[in-house]
Amino acid sequence: MNLPTPTVARHSAFRRLAAVTAAGAGLLLAGCSSVGVGVGVPIGPVTIGVGASNNGVSLGVGTGVGPVGVGVGVNQRGQVSAGAGVGVSAPVGDSKARVGVGVGTSTVIHDPDAPKR
Repeated sequence: MNLPTPTVARHSAFRRLAAVTAAGAGLLLAGCSSVGVGVGVPIGPVTIGVGASNNGVSLGVGTGVGPVGVGVGVNQRGQVSAGAGVGVSAPVGDSKARVGVGVGTSTVIHDPDAPKR
């Protein structure tokens, strides 16, 4: 009886975990009011990013430790939001690039169109 080598078994288990995670993320995202994609460039301890969603384009800065991250961003309407989330990522091949999925929450902390009090 030939058993798969531990490395092959680990890669196979990782692929199954990634598929289950992606399917679960798809189900979670189906209930979200905002879904988007973004690209970030790490600069020291922070990441500068740009994103696009069904709500428009945004620019932000964030940082994280392990799976937990926090950040602040501004959208094309000038609204400033702060958020926190949790996610997972994995390397893409032999490159330094990573792909990931996460879930989080944010709140608008400044809206230039809000009525003055």
